[in-house]
Amino acid sequence: MNKKLTLSELVYATQGTLVEANRAALSLEKLENSFLAGSSNVAESFHPAKALTLASLAGTLTFEKVVYDSREVSPGTLFVALPGELTDGHRFIEEALVRGATALLVRESWLAEQSRLAEGVYWVAVPDTLLAFQKLAAYWRKQFPSLQVIGITGSVGKTSTKELVASLLEQRYHILKSPKSVNTEQSMLPVLLQLQTKDEYAVLEMGAGYVLGELERLCSVAKPRLGLVLNVSHSHLARMGSLENIARSKAELVSSLPSAAEGGIAILNGDDPLVKAMADLTLARPFYYGLQHNYDLWADEIETFGLEGIAFTAHYQGQKHHLRLPLLGRHNVYTALAAAAVGLTCNLSWAEIEAGLQNRQALVRLVALPGLNGSTIIDDRYNASAVSTLAALNLLAEAKVVGRKLAVLGDMFELGSFAEEAHQLVGRRAAEVVDKLAVIGTLAQTVGRAAFSAGLPASQIIFAVSKDEIVEWLKTELAPGDYLLIKASRGMMLEDIVERVRAK
Repeated sequence: MNKKLTLSELVYATQGTLVEANRAALSLEKLENSFLAGSSNVAESFHPAKALTLASLAGTLTFEKVVYDSREVSPGTLFVALPGELTDGHRFIEEALVRGATALLVRESWLAEQSRLAEGVYWVAVPDTLLAFQKLAAYWRKQFPSLQVIGITGSVGKTSTKELVASLLEQRYHILKSPKSVNTEQSMLPVLLQLQTKDEYAVLEMGAGYVLGELERLCSVAKPRLGLVLNVSHSHLARMGSLENIARSKAELVSSLPSAAEGGIAILNGDDPLVKAMADLTLARPFYYGLQHNYDLWADEIETFGLEGIAFTAHYQGQKHHLRLPLLGRHNVYTALAAAAVGLTCNLSWAEIEAGLQNRQALVRLVALPGLNGSTIIDDRYNASAVSTLAALNLLAEAKVVGRKLAVLGDMFELGSFAEEAHQLVGRRAAEVVDKLAVIGTLAQTVGRAAFSAGLPASQIIFAVSKDEIVEWLKTELAPGDYLLIKASRGMMLEDIVERVRAK
């Protein structure tokens, strides 16, 4: 039976004040005295009958889930009203109530401004809801001292690697993994509140690209024992200002790990100089992977088979392991090595590692789909940076195609001062690979211009003003044997194009 968060634990962990609609209030101190310590004495200033009711309920009321997005509220939910960049969760309290929230974690200053509170629910007031949410998640995490947390960060490939790591570990262990691409300091807190005693490992994707310190704060809550750093590139350069700041942000994961004597392990991509240097910033034991023979785990004899996958030889402790995997593109050798490194440090056998790497269900991005008119779509519109887009174009170049090679490329966001150069690099590579190119978005105009300058005829480049225009072009353009790459940053929402040109 799963353990559920109780109202008393919520008040205790957040050090908040429990308030009912009639404004009777029960502070942490009073709750401890009247419920947690087993006493029924309540100060007269608290309306004794109501306070006793609150204290009693606090020990029995449980929550089905904890969310901060009002659209995810269902009956039995605790809704946390968080501040945000563009809005404030307190604006969505009414929606949360309509959807069936049982209790709400709110800011004291907001509560003070209310003339009336909705009845039938319970309000916990705190000075800072994000800080209180962090305290709540940390409280819950501490109840599972034997849990092994694996944190995964990097500029590119976090979600794919997380899914492969989970695929490996779940063959032997009961695991919790962060869903989809959930990886921010804020979005990871509800994930941690899902932990149960049965969980032996938690595999957590940890993003860091907003401000320095966010990954350190997340680690202070999640307490990872093993940290995996994949790479450092220009993703989020617009926010972080420099590659050095991006590297400092990613390094917060390894600097937060326990020492080697306490079991801490930092798994580092040795072929990325900025990642390799992070070994000097951690007390954990470094474990290097890459393509050099002096690393703990390394690969050679790499072969790529387009959409048929990759093959390579992995070397570990003097032994060779020949792997043929369904991962697409040469760059995924690093993804496989990273996942295998985690498996090795978690005592998996090579048979288990290879079986996990073969799991096609773990592939969340860069997948091949049947397209209109007998074409094939390489769907990689999940997200984009210069590194990942060039990797996708390289895959298209390697693919054995009967027909032509086409690409639809959109804007790559958050690249800051590197944006112009990044889109030029992509355009020049596209000119070497594709027969026809469509670009969409303000930034992607640079891709088209660079492709033209690099030799792709103007007649073969479409500067589209809408997704509808691209769809109509593709409906008439795609032919049997053609391969079509679709890629852009997530904000471009090119899934609309994918869904309209894939074969039904």
